[in-house]
Amino acid sequence: MTNAASDAPTAALAEARHRELAIEHLLFGTIQFLARQNPDLLTSLEGSLDHLWDKADDDTRDDAAVREVARRFLKSLKAER
Repeated sequence: MTNAASDAPTAALAEARHRELAIEHLLFGTIQFLARQNPDLLTSLEGSLDHLWDKADDDTRDDAAVREVARRFLKSLKAER
């Protein structure tokens, strides 16, 4: 038998993951479409990464990790060209 209180965090994490995957897919497709029309878009986005930061205000804050995720995202977009 499962405890509804202990299932809530698991369900919330799953929902957040599903939302993140859906948004990433839609964003990837949108940027891919726009980059075909404007080849300089990816270069411009790469140039903006220094301004990207982690909004956490606890020990989990990691600006470099956030930038690395963005770099991998852009690398995937370039590979799709």
